[in-house]
Amino acid sequence: MSIKNWLLYITNNEDVSRHEEWFDIAFFITNTLAVTIGSVYTAYIGQWEWIPFLIIEYTWAIDTMRHNRP
Repeated sequence: MSIKNWLLYITNNEDVSRHEEWFDIAFFITNTLAVTIGSVYTAYIGQWEWIPFLIIEYTWAIDTMRHNRP
């Protein structure tokens, strides 16, 4: 399985994407980077209580992308 196919499966929960494939991949990568960098930054500045918020927002975004699209 190629990385592109794996990313499409992760973002669509299907073997074949019914949506804009490159947007889905970019959205997944951007959100993953945002939650990672945001978690490291909030830990660095000592605001640990915001990390769960980042994780919840990340999982909400991925879940919405996978299940609430036509």
